[in-house]
Amino acid sequence: MTSNVTIDSAIYQQQQTNATLGKLADDFSQFLTLLTTQLQNQDPLDPMDTHQFTSQLVQFSQVEQQINSNKKLDSLVQMQLANSFGMSLGYVGLDINYVSGEFNYDGATPVEMKYALPESAEESRIFILDEKGQIVYSEEAEKGAGAHDFVWDGRSDGGKPMEPGTYSIRLDASNVEGDMMDTTTVVSGRVSGVETQNGTLFLIVGERAVPLSNVLKAAEPAAPLVEEEDETAADTTETSDTTTETDETTEEETV
Repeated sequence: MTSNVTIDSAIYQQQQTNATLGKLADDFSQFLTLLTTQLQNQDPLDPMDTHQFTSQLVQFSQVEQQINSNKKLDSLVQMQLANSFGMSLGYVGLDINYVSGEFNYDGATPVEMKYALPESAEESRIFILDEKGQIVYSEEAEKGAGAHDFVWDGRSDGGKPMEPGTYSIRLDASNVEGDMMDTTTVVSGRVSGVETQNGTLFLIVGERAVPLSNVLKAAEPAAPLVEEEDETAADTTETSDTTTETDETTEEETV
């Protein structure tokens, strides 16, 4: 979980602390100059009251200590932000599920999604839209209250394979009274990088930046089935070759 303190605010606070410390140094220098001048020109028969100067010196000291404390807090905030960024790098290469309507399609891998209805719906339909907002696929959705799974195989309504890119899911659901319901959609994708925008950490999925606070789940990518099939086919081929060599050896011995 990232801190509410953003990078921008941390930099601003550090600038404010440095500016305040510089102004305090100037004020203290002017105060000492005035104090020295007054002491040099005071009336020996009627010396000035030193309690006021002592009180002002104490106030200056307290302010200086507070500013030094702020500088240390600024350093702690920067360390916390650096740790948050470092922890976010651990998401790179993982498959995540996050609350959003936009998702990345790589042109081959079906996209797993979830949607939730607050109550039972009278009508419910899922729409997949491209980057231009045009509907490329739609189907009737589950109408029961609660969470439901949905997988888009990357094809249009006519069965045409769609190009890789950013798509979005829209769920239109209405209750018995015909009122549209507020729905929630959760999509999935693979993290390729981490970046900051206006001091907030984002995970890069395809061409989209996903706020870290929207991530619900992260997991290692599943091993591709194609490799397992290839290995099985290779083992079968090797077994066949071995059997053939054995048969040939047997025939030679028989002859």
